[in-house]
Amino acid sequence: MTKNENSKSGFRAVFIHFFVLALLLFTGCNLTESNKIPVIFDTDTNNEVDDQHALAYLLFSGNHFKVEGVTVNATSAPTGFSEESDVSDHYEEAKRVMKLCGELFGKIPLKAGANSSFETIKSHIGEPTFDGHEAVDFIIEQSMKKRNQKLVLLPVGKLTNIALALMKEPAIAEKVRIVWLGSNYPEPGEHNQNWDIESMNYILDINVPFEMVTVRYGKPSGTAAVIATKDQMVNRMPGKGPQISKSVTGRHGGEYSCFGDYSANLFDQFSMSGNPPGRPLFDMATVAVVKNPSWAKNREMPAPIYINGKWVDRPNNPRKITIWEWFDIYGIMNDFFVTMENYKLVDTDK
Repeated sequence: MTKNENSKSGFRAVFIHFFVLALLLFTGCNLTESNKIPVIFDTDTNNEVDDQHALAYLLFSGNHFKVEGVTVNATSAPTGFSEESDVSDHYEEAKRVMKLCGELFGKIPLKAGANSSFETIKSHIGEPTFDGHEAVDFIIEQSMKKRNQKLVLLPVGKLTNIALALMKEPAIAEKVRIVWLGSNYPEPGEHNQNWDIESMNYILDINVPFEMVTVRYGKPSGTAAVIATKDQMVNRMPGKGPQISKSVTGRHGGEYSCFGDYSANLFDQFSMSGNPPGRPLFDMATVAVVKNPSWAKNREMPAPIYINGKWVDRPNNPRKITIWEWFDIYGIMNDFFVTMENYKLVDTDK
């Protein structure tokens, strides 16, 4: 072989090497894109301060999630407001956050859900405009779409929208995975649970993948331990996230052009507890364990039931659920701040 032939052969080898490498990288990108976790985020956004941060964390984690939509329901209003909050208030708060997170409102569907309870609504689900129909029908529509993995339903409020969707279209049960922020199991109480116990018990008694991300007020084993201090949020969050072209009026007034500034205002306005003063980011921790399951411990168990204000275990129940507990507080909070600093907006291409 001549020197010229050697050179040509070497060039061909290098070309083939780089062509194969580029092909592998391209294929890898497609695989990564196709393996993003599809999610519907179901939230009582106007309740405290954790829903807003969970939604922003989700929308800024575009390397991990594909957000198919956001649905809202109504529970209580924030401290200083009326005792109850209409679903429209929760819709407006979700809308604010989606606008502040890279102007995603209008690019990702936002649907109003249930104002009332599962027991009140369930006999009306055959009617075209029952309470919560927009969110419920959207959940069903998205759940029935063909995917290479199950759609994650991520409720961080009461379970009304999810239970109604399962009742109206039972076929979605095999197509979804429900990861719910709720309950102090094995102890009683907890906000999301108590706002609609019947919806929770309904889901516990049907065959659908169901995971309870525990709250456990005041205990180290639940999401109540995943606390952001007021000083952390007021000092670290300003300026975080993309700057938007048109400012948004906040829940407490004021004008904001990025989520980080609004976040600092929410923590400045909301009542804090503890020393140093802070507030758990319950809902954000729920998004975190879907993003990285190693940030908590989970165990499978026979599905219990909640009767007369108490959990009743059913050790012989063949229907199993998953319990999440013992959260990696440092890992979750560190990723939250890293994500706020180095956000990747979720893809809005449909």
